[in-house]
Amino acid sequence: MRLRVEFTTEPFDLDEAPAHALVAREVIEAAGLDEVDVGPFGNTAAGGADAVLTALDALLRRTLDAGATRISLQVNVVEAGER
Repeated sequence: MRLRVEFTTEPFDLDEAPAHALVAREVIEAAGLDEVDVGPFGNTAAGGADAVLTALDALLRRTLDAGATRISLQVNVVEAGER
């Protein structure tokens, strides 16, 4: 099964990336997922279910430890070849 996740961490800081946002980027980029798109107001990543779920576990734990007060995420099952 292939999954796509979209997520944001808060609180936002428009002047400087907060520690939790930097941690989220580090976790998702190191996860070995097929697709990663990190942006200032939203992030997406996709890959096999095991890899995505493992990355989400680390993402949730580490961003909360780094000061996130809210994490919004959406997980979708995607068909092979779908972007």
